[in-house]
Amino acid sequence: MRISTITNWAYGITVALTVLSGTAFILSARSAEQERRAVEEHLALDDLGEELALGAEERSDEARLYVMRGEERHLDAFRGREDEERRHEAAIRGVRALEASPAELAALEEIEAHAEALDKIESPAVAAYQAGDKAGAQSTLFGPAHERQQTALLEAVTRFRQLATARTGAALDAAKSRSDWFGIAAKTMLGFTAALFLGVLYFVLKRRVATPLTRMTGIVTRLARQDYAVEVPTDRRRDEIGEMNEAIQIFRDNGLERDRLDAERRRDQQTKDLILQMLHRLQACQAQAELAEVVSRFAPQIFPDLAGHLYVLNDSRTALSLAGTWLEPRHSAAAFESSACWALRRGRPHVSNRGQSDVVCQHLDEGEATGLCVPLTAQGDTVGLLYFEERAGDVPAIEASRLYLELIAENIGLALANLKLRERLTNLALRDALTGLLNRRSLDEALNRSGGEPLCLLMIDIDHFKRFNDEFGHDAGDVVMQYVAQIMVDAVETRGNVYRFGGEEFTVLLPGLSERAAVDFAERLRERIGSTPLTHRGRILGTVSVSIGVAEAPRHGPVPTLLTRADAALLEAKAGGRNRTVAASGIGAGVRLEG
Repeated sequence: MRISTITNWAYGITVALTVLSGTAFILSARSAEQERRAVEEHLALDDLGEELALGAEERSDEARLYVMRGEERHLDAFRGREDEERRHEAAIRGVRALEASPAELAALEEIEAHAEALDKIESPAVAAYQAGDKAGAQSTLFGPAHERQQTALLEAVTRFRQLATARTGAALDAAKSRSDWFGIAAKTMLGFTAALFLGVLYFVLKRRVATPLTRMTGIVTRLARQDYAVEVPTDRRRDEIGEMNEAIQIFRDNGLERDRLDAERRRDQQTKDLILQMLHRLQACQAQAELAEVVSRFAPQIFPDLAGHLYVLNDSRTALSLAGTWLEPRHSAAAFESSACWALRRGRPHVSNRGQSDVVCQHLDEGEATGLCVPLTAQGDTVGLLYFEERAGDVPAIEASRLYLELIAENIGLALANLKLRERLTNLALRDALTGLLNRRSLDEALNRSGGEPLCLLMIDIDHFKRFNDEFGHDAGDVVMQYVAQIMVDAVETRGNVYRFGGEEFTVLLPGLSERAAVDFAERLRERIGSTPLTHRGRILGTVSVSIGVAEAPRHGPVPTLLTRADAALLEAKAGGRNRTVAASGIGAGVRLEG
């Protein structure tokens, strides 16, 4: 039998008893209301009597103080007491409307008579004082007549309070007795109803409700604390307890699912936060090495189940080299040709898995791990490749993170393309487009940065360069300058830097060399440049000679004059017949080296 059926029977049996108990409670409440009204009436009459007594005394005191001191504040207080007396008279009239006894009414009439008599004494006395009869006013207010009237008034008030207290006390006792009797009757009926109800339902509640509820209490408590690991026992009963047990099971299942969704949401938010941090740092990178470090640091935090490589495409777009790596991927080569990757061939992400039907990239070995290649592109131009490889585990990490992987690859491609573009712009700003050498601006910056260490500067000019342009054309002139530039770069190597000063003039900075060593180096350079005849488009251009001026700082002069002194030495070499080296310190002393 369902618990609802049992409770309906119990409800029907106890309805009559409940009605009787309710009736008794209503009668008890009415008696309590009568008791409350009796108490209120008693308190009101008692307060009225006290106010009448105090009011009469205070009004007389204010009148007496006024005729004694003559202060207006006492007169104002006396007149204010007149207003209060009028309020008291209205209250007395209200008392008459109550069920007051004849003795109480007689006492009230006596109070009114004495109050009027006092007023007839005090008001003329105050008026006499105001008219200048101070002695008469004082004699009246402190005389025996006033004293008799005030005493009689107080006695009448006392008598009224005694009569009112006696009457309201009796009414209060009667109301309290009725209220107590009905209260006891109501409680008795209620107790009998409860005893009957518990006697009928005791075993049913204990067997069918209390025991399963006790078992379920611990389960519900743990579920309330979001401990969804608790097991809910199966209960196949067809009553409300069985339905409650099923509802708890559903609640637990929903809680487990909600926890799973919350954990996924937190992981997803953490992934998004890390991706955002990574993108912010990618935008701030100023070099390819910095970009590779950012990717290598953040990729394992974002995708802990994926190892990977970052590859950069060379300028000729034929091969990729390793720029960054994380979590030690094992199946992809460190460098390979661009044609070895299907993602670069197709221009879109490609998954390589030997257990599937698709082809595998050639840069992967024979391992069984799943790999994802994502091209790094920017505005349709491929600049590199991201390779991800699943580590040991059963979770298909690549498919689960495919969207984020492609999003990161898109932003890395943009950042890498921006760095390459910035590098090109920097080269255009700092290097000569024809020879690839550092330009005049770079030379000025290098001279400004130089400290107090020894520094030699070679000013080099190609002899009779105009002849190459006039006889063989400007293309031949370009070939001559490129040839001379390459010879100088090969000769200098890491000992210094080579600059194109302008036109057919070049500059070489050699830190740490003395002027004598710099002159020796300049001689070897001059001999190397002039040792090989040049050809262009099948025509013999002949040999190339150069004139060189050498200056040193700070031994023979400050750095700011280094360029001027080397240029003066170069002019001296050209004036002396070209194809020679002149040291700035030897100008005027006839020191020069001829070829």
